[in-house]
Amino acid sequence: MRRFEGRVALVTAGAQGIGAAVARRLADEGASVVVTDLQEEKVAEVAAGIGEQALGLRLDVTSRDDVDAAVAAAVDRFGRLDVVVNNAGGCIVTSVPEDATAEEWHRQLDLTLVGASRCIQAALPHLVRTRGNVVTISSVNGLAAFGNIEYSAAKAGQIAMTVNYAARYGELGVRFNIVAPGTIRTPNWDNQPGTLERFSKMYPLGRVGEPEDIAAAVAFLASDDAAWITGHTLPVEGGVLTGPRGEMNLTPSGSFKKEYPGL
Repeated sequence: MRRFEGRVALVTAGAQGIGAAVARRLADEGASVVVTDLQEEKVAEVAAGIGEQALGLRLDVTSRDDVDAAVAAAVDRFGRLDVVVNNAGGCIVTSVPEDATAEEWHRQLDLTLVGASRCIQAALPHLVRTRGNVVTISSVNGLAAFGNIEYSAAKAGQIAMTVNYAARYGELGVRFNIVAPGTIRTPNWDNQPGTLERFSKMYPLGRVGEPEDIAAAVAFLASDDAAWITGHTLPVEGGVLTGPRGEMNLTPSGSFKKEYPGL
């Protein structure tokens, strides 16, 4: 498919994991892609791997000057901006909730929630011209209780922000949607051996997600296939929101296993 032929996308936190997979997927479907991240060398490698249709830039989403410069660079290089993928964020509060300081709360919200808002604000005039759209990577943490309270609050804030942007700018043809991943196999888990295997048992589909699972969902929502979808959250989470295995009795019964011996 070439759903993004002639279009330009900006992806934040694109040096690895979900962001890199999204950048590659959009480029594979014809987009010119501006890949941004704090990790300059890694983001340059991702852009080089995509080819001439990609530009790698350093971007700190907690800096409005950085965000404005990245959006301006995208338009200067490729002439327009059609899609923004807000992927930057992370769980940066290490305190237990009762001990989290106001400073820690501010840092978490500034990175994950306000950072996404900065990118939307800077890109919005260009998205109005192209009738473009924004896809923000939130989390199942914004939809249900999975711990990490400060991070979860920031992710829930992204969802509320997106609904309001969708209502406000729909008449101008700009769409805003959310992808809410479950656990995804990214380099963030590399120093926690065995964790993903343990988590996979919680998922009804029997595995954690891959970055490409999220990239496919982003490509759908950013494309004209989703032209009449705005203000929505698409969970991509292997069924964990139906009730995590190991915490609820959702294992198929013995009689079901007899009919399907492969289970």
